[in-house]
Amino acid sequence: MIRSLVSAAVALALAGSATACSRDRESGSGIRDSKESSGRDSGFGTRDSKDAAPLPEAAAPPGGHAHAGMPMPAPGTSNPGTSNLEPRTGNPESREIVLTPDLVQRAGIRTVVARKGTAATRLHLPGVVQPNAYKNLDITSLVAGRVTQVRAELGQPVMQNEVLATVYSPELADAQTSFIQAKAARDAHGLALTRTQRLYAIGAVSREELERMTAEAAEMDRAQEVARSRLVLLGIPEDKAQRIASPADVITTFDVKAPIAGMITKRAANPGLNIDLSTPLFTVTDLSTVWVVADLYERDFATVGVGSPVTITTGAYPGLELRGRVNYIDPQVQQETRTAKLRAEVPNRGDRLRLGLFVDVNIAGRNARPVVMVPKTAVQTMGTRSVVFVAMGPGRFMQRDVTAGDIQGEDIAISSGLEPGEMVVAEGAFFLRAERERMP
Repeated sequence: MIRSLVSAAVALALAGSATACSRDRESGSGIRDSKESSGRDSGFGTRDSKDAAPLPEAAAPPGGHAHAGMPMPAPGTSNPGTSNLEPRTGNPESREIVLTPDLVQRAGIRTVVARKGTAATRLHLPGVVQPNAYKNLDITSLVAGRVTQVRAELGQPVMQNEVLATVYSPELADAQTSFIQAKAARDAHGLALTRTQRLYAIGAVSREELERMTAEAAEMDRAQEVARSRLVLLGIPEDKAQRIASPADVITTFDVKAPIAGMITKRAANPGLNIDLSTPLFTVTDLSTVWVVADLYERDFATVGVGSPVTITTGAYPGLELRGRVNYIDPQVQQETRTAKLRAEVPNRGDRLRLGLFVDVNIAGRNARPVVMVPKTAVQTMGTRSVVFVAMGPGRFMQRDVTAGDIQGEDIAISSGLEPGEMVVAEGAFFLRAERERMP
């Protein structure tokens, strides 16, 4: 009987201890030792619940939760030993970005002072590449005839005096035959004149006969010179013309040569083609320099003049910049467009600018204007807007819309939206842009 009473008391004590532990966990108090509770309750058997002393409860931190006796940090606070890496936003109405010093350092944010500068007014015009008209030649034959051989292909680079085609020309043969006849007649008449001079010396012929023979000799000299000059005009060198003495020396073909070095941009010659002096056979273009032609509007006449610097860019070659100067502005205004043709000559190394290629023409105007200069990396493009981030204080940054202008080396000109002396973010602007987009 006594043993059963003792067993029941022990079981009751163990159940009370378990209940107390559960209550302690729910209220945030520490865990009490079950052995200590059991020994105290079982010292004199079973104790009445109304006589039992209440268990002390551990105070939970305000607004926090207790877990296994360990206090938890309140929302918005950092754990001990860790740094706060989340950006802090200031007043939502000001749209100001506030960062901790540690985050500023980790993001690599560096600021520079916006400084004063000057920039010339620049015009951006569409243009087209055209050949240099002074180095673009249509090649014709000096003689009429028939093309027998063509040696040049379209797009082929050629050297000066390189043979492009061969023409068979009866006209050239007739001119040489006439020269041979004139030369032979003059040589025969020269012998007769010599004999007449001797006879006149001994009184065998009259003075009138001598004068007639002398006049005929002068006329034959002129005829021979005309025949020789014609050969030179037909492309036969003078030294070669002097050596023509018999029909065996007659040349019946003529070589069409390139007058300048360049590229074949047009070819109309084909074997069997009958040509005259006005028939174009080839077009040779020297592409070492080309013309860029653009339309200049009336409102810009006072800004641009002959000699203004020009920069040429094209989407066909990203990063390519060719520099030149305006060398001609048409004195006439086109009635339909109210524009005048503007022309600039630029170098064309490697023949990269092809004829007819569309390009962008950037022209520096005559009058300089004050601007604010900042590094190129400070400007962020957001759609159609250009923005910079201005430092308002330690760890405080504000997004600012600006009007970006021309690039000068590593800097870019800002014409509005920024004042000289303001601190702008030169490195880390992309990070601030991402943080700005996260703001509500």
